[in-house]
Order: sequence, then structure tokens, then C-alpha cells
Amino acid sequence: MYPELFRIGNFVVTSFGVMLALSFLVAGWVTGAELRRKGHNPDIAWDLVVGAIVGGILGAKLYYVLLNWSELLRDPWGSISARAGLVWYGGLLGGSLGVLFMVFRRRRAPLGDVADSVALALPLAYAVGRIGCFLVGDDYGRPTGGWVGIAFPEGAPPSTAGNLRRAFGVDVDASIPDAQVLSVHPTQLYEVALSTLVFFVLWRLRGRPHTAGSLFMLYLILAGLERAVVEFFRAKDDRFFGPFTLAQTISAALILGGLYGLSRLRQTGAPRAV
Repeated sequence: MYPELFRIGNFVVTSFGVMLALSFLVAGWVTGAELRRKGHNPDIAWDLVVGAIVGGILGAKLYYVLLNWSELLRDPWGSISARAGLVWYGGLLGGSLGVLFMVFRRRRAPLGDVADSVALALPLAYAVGRIGCFLVGDDYGRPTGGWVGIAFPEGAPPSTAGNLRRAFGVDVDASIPDAQVLSVHPTQLYEVALSTLVFFVLWRLRGRPHTAGSLFMLYLILAGLERAVVEFFRAKDDRFFGPFTLAQTISAALILGGLYGLSRLRQTGAPRAV
């Protein structure tokens, strides 16, 4: 793993930080290119990126803090200021609010066209960000003896039997000592592959006649399916709904919301060439 790329004095440049920054750049570039193709000002994309950065980071951190309430009570400042603890669904909600603010308050543009342009950017940017998670050894999966298994001896936290038991509630064989590092599902790479596939599906569909906004609704469905599947392999301690995680519950809401949105768009708008 490569959690640190280099240091400048006391300032540490982390691989996750670099990939997170790159993900926003990718999002801005893809969104701008698609807005230009649709005949809109591509500079709007960078206003949206600013809104996504501010809203996304705040939303991701707030989601993590609420999910780990006991940690917040034990060490409020440490919990809030730590670099770790950025949750995707919180970031998606907060980033969406930030983008909507920029669309309606700063630079007006057709919401449907903006939403479809952003839909193309989100899965590719997410895939880039997940590469950062892999490089720091974060958000990995359950133990596996298959060929896909990867050990994270310097992960965040290391994929030891003890950490999997205590931090994630994984049922690890009692005969395995706490200090032993186990190979686990590289769920970060699963998400990189699946999110890239979602991007190519949307990219192929973007030039076909469709109602403005429908690509975004399709993105919600595909992103929800992708995350719901990967969650079965994740090492998680938030399985509040039997075998299902909180993220899978949110995934179901995204899928239903996307299906409802597609239905409404088909009733109210005729497909058009774009």
C-alpha cells in the first residue's frame, strides 16, 4: 500500500488526497465536455465542482460523524478534524445540494442538461476516488481464500483478524490469532471496475434520443445496484437490517427514486436528440 506519496516538512501528501483531487478534476472535465456538446457554457462545470467539493466533503463527514456517534462523544474535535471518515453516500447528498445551489443561485442552466452531464462524470470520478481508497487500504472487504484476495498489512486499519472482529464485527475463525493479517476482498477495486462500467453504459446512451434528466435517473439506478452488490462483500459494522447494511438501504432508495424519476420523465417529456 502507498498511503503517503511524499512529505514536505510536516506536510504529508497522501495517495488518497491526490486521487480525491484528481476525481474532482475528472468530474469537472467530463461535465464541461458534455455541457459544451449540448451547447452550454462549459465553465459552468467548474462552478459545480466547487459546490460539489464543499457540499460533498461536509456531507461525507457529517454522515460519518452521525454514524459513529459514540466516537464523536468520546473525542469531538478528533472525530471532526480527522482526515479519515468520509462516507460516499453522505458526500453524494451533500455534493448534490452544493451543485443545486450553484445551478440555481450562481449560474443558471437547464437543470435536466446539467443533471445528465453530471451523471456522466460521477461514476468515473467515483472510480478514481476508490483507487485512492485502495492505495491507503481503506474500505476493504471480508476475508477470502480466493485468488482475488489481497492483504492490507498497513491498511486503515490493517486487515488483521483482530481488527476484522472488533472494528467490523466479522465472524473470523477463533483459532486465528488477532495479529494475523488476512487476505480480504478488494472491494475498492470491485467498485472501480463496476463504476467504470456504469460510466461506459451512460456514455454510450448519451447520444441517443432521451428526455433531459433521464440519464441522471438511470445513473441513480445503476449506482444503487453497484453499491448494493459490493456491500455483500464489504467488512462492515452497520448491518442494522439483518444481513443488509445501511448503505444497501440507501441504495434501495436511490434505485426506487431513479425508477420513479424515469417514470415521471416519460410521462411529462418527449424524447429528444441531444
